Amino acid sequence: MIQFNCNNVSAMIVGEDNGLNLEEEFNNYQDKIKNIIADLNQRKDKPGQWLQWMNLGYNEETLWYVKEYASMVLGRFENILVLGIGGSALGGLALSEALLHPYWNLLSEEERNGYPRIFFMDNIDPDSMNALFDVLDLSKTLVNVITKSGSTAETMSQFLIIKDRLEKELGDNYRYNIVATTDKKTGVLRQIAEQEGYKTFVIPDDVGGRFSVFSAVGLLPLALAGIDIDAIVNGIKDMDLALKNTDIHENIAAQNALIHYLLDTKKGKSISVMMPYSSKLKYVADWYVQLWAESLGKNTDKDGNNVNIGQTPIKALGATDQHSQIQLYNEGPNNKIINFIRVKDFDTTLEIPNIFEYTGIGYLGGKTINRLINAEADSTRVALADYKRPTVTITLDKIDGYHLGQLLYMLEVQTAIAGELYNINTFNQPGVEQAKNYTYALMGRAGYEESANELNKKIQTV
Repeated sequence: MIQFNCNNVSAMIVGEDNGLNLEEEFNNYQDKIKNIIADLNQRKDKPGQWLQWMNLGYNEETLWYVKEYASMVLGRFENILVLGIGGSALGGLALSEALLHPYWNLLSEEERNGYPRIFFMDNIDPDSMNALFDVLDLSKTLVNVITKSGSTAETMSQFLIIKDRLEKELGDNYRYNIVATTDKKTGVLRQIAEQEGYKTFVIPDDVGGRFSVFSAVGLLPLALAGIDIDAIVNGIKDMDLALKNTDIHENIAAQNALIHYLLDTKKGKSISVMMPYSSKLKYVADWYVQLWAESLGKNTDKDGNNVNIGQTPIKALGATDQHSQIQLYNEGPNNKIINFIRVKDFDTTLEIPNIFEYTGIGYLGGKTINRLINAEADSTRVALADYKRPTVTITLDKIDGYHLGQLLYMLEVQTAIAGELYNINTFNQPGVEQAKNYTYALMGRAGYEESANELNKKIQTV
C-alpha cells in the first residue's frame, strides 16, 4: 500500500501558527469522520448522489468489454487519438504518461510490442490541432471521442473536423475508426453514434467527469495502448477496502482531508501544492488540480450560505520546480500546504560517472540519479519545515498500475471527505456551467439568442 507521512504538519515542527496538534484534532474529529465515511459508503448506491465512482473498481462487465475490444482492434491501428477535455482526458493522460515509456510515441512498433501510439487532443488551439493533423495519418488512427453530455463544444468541434476528414478519406468505412464514450441513453453523441454505427462505451450515471478515470473514460485508452488495467483495478479495490475504515488513525484519505480542511480554515493555508518527484507523475498533479478545484471551490454551502470557499491547487514538479517555486514557498506568504509524492524504487537506475573527482562536483561520482532525486525530495521537505511550512508526503513503492490505482482513488476519496467537512456539494460545478452556456450563446447555438445579445453588450464593457 502507498504510505502517508503527515509529521511535518505537526505544530511541534512547524509551530502553533502554522501547524496542528494532530492527535488532538484526530480525536476531536473522530466521530465526524466516522459518520462521513459511513455516510458516503451508504449513499454510493443511491441514484442522484454522484457517488457511483466509488463502485467503478468492481465493474467487472466494463473491464471485460474494454479488454475484449482492445484485443479485437490490436494491430489494426498505428495511433490512438483521444478527444476530450477536463475529466474526459486528464485521468487517461495522467495514467498513460505514468505507465508507458516516457517516449512511447517515438518508439518503433516492435519496441511498443505492436501497440499503437497514443495522443490526447485536450484543447482546441488551432495551431496545435493542425500540427497534429500534419503528422498523424487519420486513416490509421482509432479516434476515441469522450463526452458524457455529447454537447461539449470543444470535444464535439474536434469530432466534427475529424469525422469530416475521415469520411472524405475512407468513405462509409470511416465509422470503424471511431469509438465513442458517452451517456448510455441520451445526448447528441449517443444519438450520432447510434445513427452512424460507432462502437460505444458508457459513462455511468452519477459519475462526474473529474471522477471518471476508472470508468471506460480512462480504462479504454489505457487498454488500447497495452497498459494492464487489471493491475489498476486491483489497486483501487485494495485501497477502497482500506478507506472503508472509519477510524481516522487508520484512514489516510480522511487524515489528509482533515489536515487540508483545518489548515485552510484555521491556519490560512488556502493553497494546496501537489509536487511529485517523478516526471512520470507530472500529469497526476494536473489531474489533482482539476479534482480539488472543481470539487471544493464553491460559492454556497449545503445550507445556502454564501461561503466562497476552496483551496487553490497548484501543480509543481520535483526537482524541476525547486529552481522556480521553492523560493516562494520558503520565504513568501506562508499560505500553502505542500503534498510531496515520493517514489521508492524507479523502473531503472542511472549511475553518475566518477570523473572530475577532485573538483567541487566530485562528491556526485559513483552515486545514482535515483539517490539524488530522493535526496532532493527529502532535503526540500526538511527545508520547508525549517521555514515553518507544513507538508505531507505520499510514498509509492514504485510507479505501476497497482500503486497508481491506489493513489488516484485515495485522492478521490480524500476530496469527497473534504467536501463533507466544508459542507458543500462536492460534485456539482455551476461556475463551469455558466461559462459553457456563454460559449453556446457566442457560437450561435439555438435557444441562446437572448443570452448572446446580453453577452455581446457585456463583452464591450468587461
